[in-house]
Amino acid sequence: MDGIEDDWLLFWVELGIGLLVAIVIVVTVGVGLRVVGRRSQFAEALRRRIRWPLALTAPLAAVAFAVMYLPDPAWADALGHMFGIVVIATGAWLAAAAFSVVIDFGVSRSRLAESDTREGRRLRTQVQVIRRLVIAVIVIVALGAILMTFETVRALGASLLASAGIFSVVVGLAAQSVLGNVFAGMQLAFSEAIRVGDAVVVDQQWGRVHEITLSYVVVVTWDRRVLVLPCTRFTTLPFENWTKLGNDLSGTVEMILDWRTSVPILREYLDGILAQTDLWDGEVVRVHVTDTSAGHVLVRVLVSAKDAPTLWELRCHVRETLAAWVRDEHPDWVPLQRVGFDPRPSGLDLKETPHDARGSL
Repeated sequence: MDGIEDDWLLFWVELGIGLLVAIVIVVTVGVGLRVVGRRSQFAEALRRRIRWPLALTAPLAAVAFAVMYLPDPAWADALGHMFGIVVIATGAWLAAAAFSVVIDFGVSRSRLAESDTREGRRLRTQVQVIRRLVIAVIVIVALGAILMTFETVRALGASLLASAGIFSVVVGLAAQSVLGNVFAGMQLAFSEAIRVGDAVVVDQQWGRVHEITLSYVVVVTWDRRVLVLPCTRFTTLPFENWTKLGNDLSGTVEMILDWRTSVPILREYLDGILAQTDLWDGEVVRVHVTDTSAGHVLVRVLVSAKDAPTLWELRCHVRETLAAWVRDEHPDWVPLQRVGFDPRPSGLDLKETPHDARGSL
């Protein structure tokens, strides 16, 4: 009887010491990060993000260690297994939270991450993919560690290793599309084919890349619709990236006008329009007659702007202003439908027809 009481006493002592050590660790880390956080934004962000994961992981680890000293082996195994699973889960939460703080702090220190430049979009894209990839690895490792705590799973793993060739083929065929999207997502992140914030045209839909994950890409169209496309769509099929080499773009405005249109006068008026608007970036302005036909000429106006939305507004502004100016100031430039009549007589000439022939007619 005294032996059993001694075993229980040892258990409670181990549990008390473990909890005391865990509380000391949690308080020390929290206070230390709070003191350092007064001068360091990273320490303050780390304290806020790992506060709850650490407060759960440390005491649970102490309890999981203490239950090994339970006098009843059955209870020791059951409770040790349960608390071990919980510690693995909270430890994965703690690791993911700490890694997220490191990533967020690194991004915030770089001004490129907040800009709409090519380097800024590249950095945001790679950070998104790396964050998801590392967190996915942490979750997979935690799940694998949890499963390996079960005896049946360990036995199954040994038998699967014996037939690893067949198993790998089956898994490869079953997860072909999933793995294909994962590798495609990584390829998009590091090949810079598209970046977060890029203006793209996919399936005749214009929009901006909002998010790139390991399996899909989110594109928000100009009318705020959301296109969720698999990553393989961007690695196997063609698409347009308007901001691959920079944000500045050129666009056209086409007008059908009459042959009497004076292109030099139109060029002069266009220069005045662009000088009075902030939409034009001051780089490109061209006016050309690109086509002619029997009744009209096709005038193409080429202008440039700093990005795709601004270019769209500039094209609409130029089109509306030129149309009103032609209508009010140069109505003779409005295309007309011309109809011509042949003055020559057709058929039988009555003047040269004999009298009897006219009578018979």
